[in-house]
Amino acid sequence: MTHSQSILYIGPDSGTCRARRLALGRLGHRVKAVDPFAALPLGSLARSWSFKTGGFGFGALVRSHIAACAGDQAFDLAYIDSGELIDGKTVQMLRRFAPIVVNYNPDNPYVRRDGGRWRAFLGAVAHYDCLFVPRESNVAQAKLAGARRVHRVWFAADDPLRDPDRLPSEEAKKPYLSSISFVGTWMPERGAFLLKLAQAGLPLQIFGPRWNKALEYTALEPLITLGELTPQAYDAAVAAADISIALLSQGNRDQHTTRSMEIPVLGSLLCGQRTPEHLQLYEEGREALFWSDAQECIDHCRQLLTDPARRRRIAQAGRARALRNDHFNESLMSSMLNLALSAQAAPSTRAVA
Repeated sequence: MTHSQSILYIGPDSGTCRARRLALGRLGHRVKAVDPFAALPLGSLARSWSFKTGGFGFGALVRSHIAACAGDQAFDLAYIDSGELIDGKTVQMLRRFAPIVVNYNPDNPYVRRDGGRWRAFLGAVAHYDCLFVPRESNVAQAKLAGARRVHRVWFAADDPLRDPDRLPSEEAKKPYLSSISFVGTWMPERGAFLLKLAQAGLPLQIFGPRWNKALEYTALEPLITLGELTPQAYDAAVAAADISIALLSQGNRDQHTTRSMEIPVLGSLLCGQRTPEHLQLYEEGREALFWSDAQECIDHCRQLLTDPARRRRIAQAGRARALRNDHFNESLMSSMLNLALSAQAAPSTRAVA
């Protein structure tokens, strides 16, 4: 168990990044949070430019903002979550405040899905003491990019969801009640897949942003509740579904993702893509259902709709297994912190741990 540490936490104050920061506080660490996006000019144009160029032209602004927020404090460790705006010069500057600088990036900056978004991050890889990645393929990719040490971790759900009394209430779930749902952002491959489910007559509901960009939007529009969801609304939407479809990002080459942990913990039945990592997480047919194509997914859903008792058994077993797996933010952050502090012992090594 790591003793209480003083941590300079640099990451967006939203979504799963914020959840990981709060987990550090629950673990008893003293956390100074800095959102690098607060350094950008106000307005959507700056955010769009940053996404497309990897923060090109914003490096000095980000460094000035972090330095002003950190002041004259000294920290045991600087932890960067994502690192979209953090270039090599910024990592070097952070050593004025902390002897160890590490990064966890839940995205996949080593593929081309997001264009130039990860320009700054990739230029900073070799400057970190340690990188944490959620994909086995990222280990070799990070090493090729110059990483000193790389540790592979699992995605994680948030700890309050362990407690049945902290799950979404029946009232919170009412706007999202569905037999089958997908909760998430549109991506090109997702529209075609979900259209097949809809055309098969399944009672599908879709919740999430950017679905108006789908080529299939006209056909899917009656099934879509469009827009960003707050973390609370996301949890309620997942928990309100009898069956939750788990689609992975092909562009990110995911074999599991955060929703692979969240769906069972929230009490819904996980019906996801069959991958080696999903099969490590859950026993197929007893704790979750998996498919290799749309037709197999359709067949699973049809059977479950006629057998609610089986659906409930699988959902309950899935939640129990997710709790045993212990892939939650506090465990993730504790593990990463222990590994990060060990980086101090061998700062020059470039071996993959």
